[in-house]
Amino acid sequence: MHSSRWFILVAVMMAFTPVVVDMTILHIAIPSLAVALGASGNEVLWIIDVYPLVMAGLLVPMGTLADRIGYRRILLIGLGVFGAASIAAAFSTSAPMLIVARAALGIGSSMIMPCVLALIRQTFEDDAERATALGIWSIVSMAGAAIGPLVGGVLLEHFWWGSVFLVNVPIMLIVIPVVWRLVPPSSGNSQATWKPGQALILVAGLILTVYGVKSGFKAGLNVETGATLIVGVGLLAWFSRLQISSENPMLDLSLLTKPAIAVGLMMAFVASGSLAGFELVLAQELQFVLDKTPLQAGVFMLPLVVAAAIGGPIGGQLANRYGLRAVASSSMASAALALFAISLSDLVEKAYIVAVLLGILGFALGVGLLASSIAIMGSAPAEKAGAAGALESTGYELGGGLGITIFGVLVNSIYRSAFSNPVAGDGISNSISEAMTVARELGGSDGLEIAVAAKAAFAEAHGSVLVLVAAMIALLSALVFIALRNAPKAEAH
Repeated sequence: MHSSRWFILVAVMMAFTPVVVDMTILHIAIPSLAVALGASGNEVLWIIDVYPLVMAGLLVPMGTLADRIGYRRILLIGLGVFGAASIAAAFSTSAPMLIVARAALGIGSSMIMPCVLALIRQTFEDDAERATALGIWSIVSMAGAAIGPLVGGVLLEHFWWGSVFLVNVPIMLIVIPVVWRLVPPSSGNSQATWKPGQALILVAGLILTVYGVKSGFKAGLNVETGATLIVGVGLLAWFSRLQISSENPMLDLSLLTKPAIAVGLMMAFVASGSLAGFELVLAQELQFVLDKTPLQAGVFMLPLVVAAAIGGPIGGQLANRYGLRAVASSSMASAALALFAISLSDLVEKAYIVAVLLGILGFALGVGLLASSIAIMGSAPAEKAGAAGALESTGYELGGGLGITIFGVLVNSIYRSAFSNPVAGDGISNSISEAMTVARELGGSDGLEIAVAAKAAFAEAHGSVLVLVAAMIALLSALVFIALRNAPKAEAH
């Protein structure tokens, strides 16, 4: 047993915190950086979701690489990549440059996250102490995501948008020496199988498919968009075939033949995707439409993210008491009702009611994420627990990235059809960030007219998308209720 195990836990939690905060801190900064960089609607979506998409594709192979050459070494390399990418992101001068920097951040995060859990499990040999350490990890994970928007708001109140990235640099300068000093080196297992080629196929397939979907909604289906979609879907199909035919797959897709695991993964997709997508769109409406400062927007969103952080731990107790089926289906139904109610509410005149609804939504989605984990891990054979965990982690990250894509594409599509202004030139109706940039440049009555038209169109788009997503989650609630009909009334986890 490591005599300095609690110091090791402190070190890995220090490494883990910036990665978690970075998942949500950018949502508040999007309106500011979109205007500063002149980013289009599609570029804004790529800035946000290239991070989880790259991370999702690389989590498993980076974990395997860490098994091969040692967790401390990969963790230190990941921290270095994360710090360097943060500098590049902070001083990006164009949207494409920021997208590349965010992809690099995803690479660094994919190296850090598997090492954190592996080091906790390796360091704490006593079951009770390991449970305590994992509980601390869970709290840090939820709290970090919860304070991300608030931290972003505070930074943007006093500094430029790049500060949400640059804040990672002094943290890395402290964390790297601490990890070097406290985390013991390990030789690794040279026999561990590493399949980077399959990871590249997955990442390429995801990015090309998402690019094709975004381009198709913006410009309509053409030869280029169709070819991109075909190649992207083809790569994903190839990746799936490799997993099914392999004796030692990167992701064990055979687990999806179990209904509880399949529906659990679907819940992970929907819950994490809805939370990430809704946060992004809400942050834009609060700042672009309601003219709130980043700090005011961060405070407004606190009920959502804090309740989501609380929902996970409480969800476990609820599942034990009332059963997985009841908790999973009711959490999805509650999220659907909250989204529908928010779509009908005035964010200014009914701010307190909206705050309560945001809390209900966040809590329901937090419980849903926990319920999905219970469904996946509770139904997986003991000998495939690691494979199920990898599938679950990948599902969370993919859900976050694809949720942002779906919310963003739907909002931008409805926004374009609702935008009407004779002063606006070509391309101004593509997204609210582009319209507000032009409005500020024009100024005067013409600029004001464009801004008013853009705000009205975005508010309409936001409300319509919430209704659509609420209907989708309501259908999922019914599907969960049917699929988990054989689940026991109480689940140990």
